[in-house]
Amino acid sequence: MSKVKLLICYYSQTGHNFQMANWAKTAAEEAGAEVRLRKVKELLDTSDPNPSWKKYLEDSKDVLEATGDDLIWADGILFSVPTRFGNVPAQMKLFIDQQGGLWAQGKLNNKVVSAMATAQNNNGGQEMTIRSLYTSLCHWGAIIVPAGYTDNSIYAAGGNPYGTSGTATREGFANDLESAVKHQAKRLVEVTEKFVD
Repeated sequence: MSKVKLLICYYSQTGHNFQMANWAKTAAEEAGAEVRLRKVKELLDTSDPNPSWKKYLEDSKDVLEATGDDLIWADGILFSVPTRFGNVPAQMKLFIDQQGGLWAQGKLNNKVVSAMATAQNNNGGQEMTIRSLYTSLCHWGAIIVPAGYTDNSIYAAGGNPYGTSGTATREGFANDLESAVKHQAKRLVEVTEKFVD
């Protein structure tokens, strides 16, 4: 069987989703996948960022921006995004909206996908954000792999069956996410393997 090619595509502003993406990358590689970690293009002015954003920008300076070629390359895709008013942030939405040409050519059909999200409070719209992402991915003809209740780590992370979701604070995360993120990434690799020739 071929090695799974997994794209981890994220947007982060203060580093929380970057951290989740890195946990996922570690787990996916441990599960045997070839992984590309990519961020989507920033749309906001970064000339005077707050301290957390400044640290994230420095920490992620070597991460390449996602392209349509990354989507074509991937067998599976894991998205990680913060919540913006209960929805997908504009940066990720723009990236998805720019893939109309690939969608029209059928090049996004049968991608195996999953998603994670953060917000600043427990009920900040994480489920809605993940489900909004999944709506777009259904239009792609993607195969959605939710976290489900497939491991106890899902409960420790807050019990979101759609995908791991975190409460992001200035001090880090308010819930125990690392194990759930790693489980979701490994699960995505395992399911994707079933579709790879």
